[in-house]
Amino acid sequence: MEQGDRERLERYDRMYRDLLKELDGILRQQEELKAAGRVKSVTYQQLLANKLTVQNLIGRFEIYGIGK
Repeated sequence: MEQGDRERLERYDRMYRDLLKELDGILRQQEELKAAGRVKSVTYQQLLANKLTVQNLIGRFEIYGIGK
């Protein structure tokens, strides 16, 4: 594997890890809002949309063998 290919793969791996961290943060924020009874708030709905987007991206990485 060439150096450029290795660096590219490392960047994809880093992006995958960052997406997992982002998902954890979103889930944490959702739990806080849920505990406060704010599941119908705009913020909660935006977090839900972000969660679905990030989960979709993580799934695509995994389909191509990056990550889990």
